[in-house]
Amino acid sequence: MTIIELSDVKKTYPLGKVQVEAVKGVSFRIEKGDFISIAGPSGSGKSTILNMIGLIDVPTAGEVKIEDRVVSGLKDKELTRLRHDTIGFIFQSFNLVPVLNVYENIEFPLLLGKQTMGKAEKKDWIDFLIKEVGLEQWRKHRSNELSGGQRQRVAIARALVCKPAIVLADEPTANLDSATGEQIIELMKKMNREMDTTFVFSTHDAKIVDIADHVIRLKDGLVAENYRKDAAKEAGA
Repeated sequence: MTIIELSDVKKTYPLGKVQVEAVKGVSFRIEKGDFISIAGPSGSGKSTILNMIGLIDVPTAGEVKIEDRVVSGLKDKELTRLRHDTIGFIFQSFNLVPVLNVYENIEFPLLLGKQTMGKAEKKDWIDFLIKEVGLEQWRKHRSNELSGGQRQRVAIARALVCKPAIVLADEPTANLDSATGEQIIELMKKMNREMDTTFVFSTHDAKIVDIADHVIRLKDGLVAENYRKDAAKEAGA
């Protein structure tokens, strides 16, 4: 089942008197449950594409579909609702709320939308996520009392708390040492398998590219490569 589809998407930004083409006509599909890496050098269009999938930015031309909905015609309220209900975000800078503890940071997105969980159900769900990301003994600690890896674990749980169909991760291992980065990648892969959540990464990290099921490589705002690992294996068999 296709969950994300880009069709001839272009994005142009004004830079003084010049128009800069960040994305020059990109088309691809992402299937439900994918663990996908959008890779490429700086300036290749990775973050721009992630922002358009995340409904933070809009294409200059072309079409973005999320769960078969064309998003370009949606009003701000509809975009906000779709973003809240369908998409979770993981940032390289973690973006935790400093005055909140681990439990409260994970809970925070639930407080922004309509409450659909009862109090007991919500607590059980957050407790489950805290256990899954290995932070049970740090649940009452604030973010300044956590390591970078622990903060990213909180960010992963927070991204999943609204049970989104899609999680977007922008360079999630960039501010972590290599060993911690590997642990975070394995944790996200585990959550991908267990919850069938689609993970989409913008990354330079070769380890994420290696573990991804589906890889899209960008160069100068265009798709240079687009392949699924299982299809590549079958073709080489």
